[in-house]
Amino acid sequence: MRRQEDGAGDLEILRRIRAGDRDAVDDLYERFRRPAFALARRILADDGLAEDVLQDVFLGVWRDPHAYDGARGSFSSWLLAVVHHKAVDAVRREESQRRRQARAEDEAVLDAPVAARDVEDDAWSRVVADQVRSALGVLPTAQREALTLAYYGGYTQREVAALTDTPLGTVKTRMLAGMRRLKTELGGLSAQGESALDGSAPLDGTAR
Repeated sequence: MRRQEDGAGDLEILRRIRAGDRDAVDDLYERFRRPAFALARRILADDGLAEDVLQDVFLGVWRDPHAYDGARGSFSSWLLAVVHHKAVDAVRREESQRRRQARAEDEAVLDAPVAARDVEDDAWSRVVADQVRSALGVLPTAQREALTLAYYGGYTQREVAALTDTPLGTVKTRMLAGMRRLKTELGGLSAQGESALDGSAPLDGTAR
């Protein structure tokens, strides 16, 4: 009975929005702010980005209140699905920005003069990086994607799960299997190379 009442209340607010009642958007926000924010925050791990996602979602409902199709389920399920989709999109945008920043930093390093004593270390780092990339290439696609996001993108296992729309347990299994395969493939590296790989990101899901 309670669910039916909540569902009827949701549809009444939606009806008011479709009729152009601006106050109805505020009522909708108050009704769903907590669960929507909790969902977005869980995916983004950032309060500011989560608030941006909520603003985008509720503004979208105001602009296009007919986007909801009652034949596809309850309004609450639809709205939270939209929040999830927007939050994952925001994570992907953040990843893209990180990659651009990383490329810019790499270019800055390459353009800067290198002291003679750093040349040997730089050459060795490039050898290690090349071997790691080659080793990643032999992994199954799912394992390679998870490890690349975690170790090069700096994402936690939970964020990788959100990015790839994969259960967290599956992501953990893929990363563990991938790491074991990588260590086998990189068995010929010196201790320096192995430590560089192991230190790039932990397996416990925490950020670098």
